[in-house]
Amino acid sequence: MYEIIQKPWPWYISGPLIALIMFLLLKQGKNFGMSNNLRTMCSIAGAGKTSSFFRFDWKSQIWNLLVVLGTIIGGFIAHFYLSDGSTPDINSKSVLDLQSLGIIENLQGYMPDRLFLFDGSLFQFLLLSIGGLLIGFGTRCAGGCSSGHAISGLSNFQLPSLIAVIGFFMGGIIMVQFIFPLIF
Repeated sequence: MYEIIQKPWPWYISGPLIALIMFLLLKQGKNFGMSNNLRTMCSIAGAGKTSSFFRFDWKSQIWNLLVVLGTIIGGFIAHFYLSDGSTPDINSKSVLDLQSLGIIENLQGYMPDRLFLFDGSLFQFLLLSIGGLLIGFGTRCAGGCSSGHAISGLSNFQLPSLIAVIGFFMGGIIMVQFIFPLIF
């Protein structure tokens, strides 16, 4: 059983599990989305005193804060206790593309250290700061994050979510094909 948990689950198991969770949330009238939690946390901290956007019944969103907490705890447990330490099986063409862009030399995990391991350089600080601001701004403008639109919005057949997901993919393609080569 432990070996099954350590390995990545195939799409035909994880996909239906995500669909089941979405069905249960929709049945209870709830929408999944991680970015909603920032609004909830700001409301809890008292931001409703200065902005009407933060004046809402945040107690109805406690369940979503528990999803974030579970994600953090689950990620910690998965990384430190359920990982066998092997290099992930990522498509060799993707690895070659990342190497040609100068992002990785050899792959040791899912995320390239060059992008995600902060080395204290001004370049990386600016890259992470500007990227974080753009993601935050985009999330607010799009009315939610990629997980909320792609999982929850599409399962509700919402046209704005379909448009947002198409935009996310187009932005990712533009970033990797045109902007990454300029940065790296």
